[in-house]
Amino acid sequence: MRIPIALLVAAALRVVAQGPPQSTLAPDAEIRKILAERIDIQRQRIGFVVGVIEPRGRRIVTYGSLAKGEKRPLDGDTVFEIDSVTKLFTSLLLADMVERKQIALDDPVAKYLPRGVKVPQRGGRQITLESLSLQTSGLPPMPSNLTGADPANPYADYSVERLYQFLSGYTLTRDVGAEYEYSNLGVGLLGHVLARSTGMGYSTLVESRITAPLGMTNTRIEFSPEMRARLASRYDAALAPDPGWDIMVLSGAGGLRTTANDLLTFLAANLGYTKTPLAPAMAAMLKVRRPTGTPGQDAALGWLVSDPGIIWHNGGTGGYRSFVGFNPSTRAGVVVLSNAETDPGVDDIGRHLLDPGFPLLKTKLHTELEVIEPTLLDRCVGRYQFGPGSILSVAREGNRLWAQRTGQEKLQIYAESDRDYFYRVVDAQITFEDPGQGPTTALVLHQNGQDLRAKRVE
Repeated sequence: MRIPIALLVAAALRVVAQGPPQSTLAPDAEIRKILAERIDIQRQRIGFVVGVIEPRGRRIVTYGSLAKGEKRPLDGDTVFEIDSVTKLFTSLLLADMVERKQIALDDPVAKYLPRGVKVPQRGGRQITLESLSLQTSGLPPMPSNLTGADPANPYADYSVERLYQFLSGYTLTRDVGAEYEYSNLGVGLLGHVLARSTGMGYSTLVESRITAPLGMTNTRIEFSPEMRARLASRYDAALAPDPGWDIMVLSGAGGLRTTANDLLTFLAANLGYTKTPLAPAMAAMLKVRRPTGTPGQDAALGWLVSDPGIIWHNGGTGGYRSFVGFNPSTRAGVVVLSNAETDPGVDDIGRHLLDPGFPLLKTKLHTELEVIEPTLLDRCVGRYQFGPGSILSVAREGNRLWAQRTGQEKLQIYAESDRDYFYRVVDAQITFEDPGQGPTTALVLHQNGQDLRAKRVE
């Protein structure tokens, strides 16, 4: 259909009158103020790099330092570990291989593993590639045999043999596809089988299919010497130096290192600012949705989708926190990277920049009791069950309590009172229910706005 010349002229005049694209996100000064409060007032961070992409272009905002006492400034090429943001790349590999008709979403994962590996099933349903990406496989968050020689670096010596051993001996506690449960094991397994299906290593597969085509030259698992020189130093929840993690077999769940500039390139492709053969796969990632159990939030392939249409994922590893997200309706994207694992993390900053109605979190400062009676600690020791297959074990070592949830790492909890404890590495607290003088009968885990009660079990 031909368009009248008069309408074309009128449309051109409107474009001229509108001028250059206006920013849809907060100005640099406002972003820097948020970062300064986290570092200078709350004393919760060492350094931040925030990347923004919007219709008028890209920008980088930084605050803090690359390391304590370090004079070199942070910038868009500072290297961070991004842990679970890696899952986006693993799911993009899956979607791209489906687009190429090399695999199918409903392929059972057993199809791509050695015959001797027994993959758990339940109710006649097999774990599929799609269920691994959607976090509905029924696999636990972590394999129970992830007990490395170095507790501070739990993934370093986890082998393929131990992965297969765990799968062959595990019994699913829920049907495949029945319920969302975030699983590093599941997506790590997905990365492993995708690599096996191509005959490549996971790192090589990511580089050949994603980072090289997009021009993400600073995104990889193995450090180049030049990347290591630009690496932001890691700090733990107490802002002490952290040795970091080396994620090998399960690298598809969290092994990548990258920069804010590279992640903005990734977002530019997802937002359509740059043309890429990966566009159909990127679009396909958002077409499959499942509820997560959190109101207003669904799981897509790799991504989380939260009202009002914010698409995002986060990451947290030893010494780092990361957030990547975008809003298709405003064509805006945000990257937030930090080199400390204190709370609050970086998620609220990223979500707030994309949706100003999302509140910035204020940290409650917890004060640890200097001395607590061992008998009071002993009352809390035990096993507490949230539901089938989900138990929080509390143990005493000396004058400290440690808590470990099924499939997750053991973490220290700190006493504020004889009943109230808090974590330092995550924003979570535990209240033990007090029946009198005997052992506590239950506990309540306060995390992510939820209060989850677990009864003591023998």
